[in-house]
Amino acid sequence: MTVTTLTYHEFDDCLWVRCASRGCFVNSPALKSVADRYLENNGKVIVVDLEVCPGVDSTFMGTLAGLARKCLAAGGCLQIAAPTLRTREAMESLGLDMLLELDPMDASWRATLDERRSILAQDTEAAVEEEHRDMSELDRTRHVLEAHNTLRSMSKKNDETFGYVCETLEEDLQRHIDQGDSDD
Repeated sequence: MTVTTLTYHEFDDCLWVRCASRGCFVNSPALKSVADRYLENNGKVIVVDLEVCPGVDSTFMGTLAGLARKCLAAGGCLQIAAPTLRTREAMESLGLDMLLELDPMDASWRATLDERRSILAQDTEAAVEEEHRDMSELDRTRHVLEAHNTLRSMSKKNDETFGYVCETLEEDLQRHIDQGDSDD
């Protein structure tokens, strides 16, 4: 049985994505896919609801940072709703608070927060397709590398922290390419 960890709904003012498990390298490709489609259709504001998300890994945070940059370029923003204290601290330590809004008190959605969550819970079409769960190892490596390169580019400290990770992922990627691995 596949467990859906991400659900979403497009409201008039934003794309609302709710993460019901740990935000990690497994579900971050699905988040990116849904958000990219929304932004390609001229969406501007993405809210990622972490109320029931116990934590996030660096790949998920790198994916959020990349999406935040795209939102900013489109004249919008990425907002995080209800992160745990530990998640907030992790995001702040990597500088994500400079790209996205962490639980903004003046967000327009605050007045309808419970209603939005209720709509999402009742929307049977809201589940993010788990198409990315079966990503090839090559595609997953590319996604993880992109997320970490995004984090790495944000500051000298992040460059030092994630430099070795990126180098290792680049070596893995090259090894796959040299062995003739395909995207299939």
